[in-house]
Amino acid sequence: MEEWDVVIVGAGPAGLTAGIYCGRAKVKTVILEAMSPGGQVLTAGAIENYPGFPGGISGPELMGRFLQQVKELEVPVKEFCQVQRATLSKDRLLLETSSGAFGCKALIIAAGAQPAKLRVPGEDRYIGQGVSFCATCDGFFFRGKEVAVIGGGDRAAEEALYLSNIAERVYLVHRRDRLRAQRLLQEQVLRNPKITPLWRKVVEEVLGDQGGVKALKLKDPSSGESSTLEVEGVFVAVGQVPATEPFRGLVELDERGFIKTDDRCATSCKGVFAAGDVRAKDLRQVSTAVGDGAIAASSAIAYVESL
Repeated sequence: MEEWDVVIVGAGPAGLTAGIYCGRAKVKTVILEAMSPGGQVLTAGAIENYPGFPGGISGPELMGRFLQQVKELEVPVKEFCQVQRATLSKDRLLLETSSGAFGCKALIIAAGAQPAKLRVPGEDRYIGQGVSFCATCDGFFFRGKEVAVIGGGDRAAEEALYLSNIAERVYLVHRRDRLRAQRLLQEQVLRNPKITPLWRKVVEEVLGDQGGVKALKLKDPSSGESSTLEVEGVFVAVGQVPATEPFRGLVELDERGFIKTDDRCATSCKGVFAAGDVRAKDLRQVSTAVGDGAIAASSAIAYVESL
């Protein structure tokens, strides 16, 4: 059993920011990361709305800078350490992980979220064979081909814009009659000659053969009319599913599984705080994750000192 003052679960923008604050406060802190540090930001080709970087900065470069600061403060980051269960025993929090057990006085959950699936026939079958959840990861394989992006929010717009520089044609399939993305992104999408929006359409099935994806079966939810869209790639961007399963029963979740907190990022469990995409809130951006990480860390530090 490793004993720490603060354990931070997740090494995305929120978790790494929390690590910086805890490191500067000289509390004994460790960051547990299920994969590699950086979180979903590693898949971002260019981040143009994070202050201090006119012209934008790539996701990997930005996260590399975050991680460098954490290392300079000598806060350890344990990679490929998957939290399986978290429990509270008196004033001590216990975490069972793939790398052993950890005990701590305060816990910051910054585990992030994963892309949501469409949950339609053919989707799981063709993951890696035409179905993707990351344009910057897999876009290269669709150079000169026709692809579809599913969704209408910021991420869907960003994926479509990125793919427009690679693919021959990008169809943006959205169930509403207008995008939910930021106005600037909407304008960029709508004036891009290589992006064709398909309004009021939902995916019923991903069609293909042994060679991979060949088409999408679409439906107009208002009229019930069905159609087929021939594409070789499908990029799903329809929201996120929070990584909160190990913390069920420890903290209160909302109806979608996100962690409920107060304005100090405190959860329903004493000594447990939440930050970033895993937290129930309206806006999920790098900048808001950084703010959450700072608040959660300062709250956790105050809690540890109070003990």
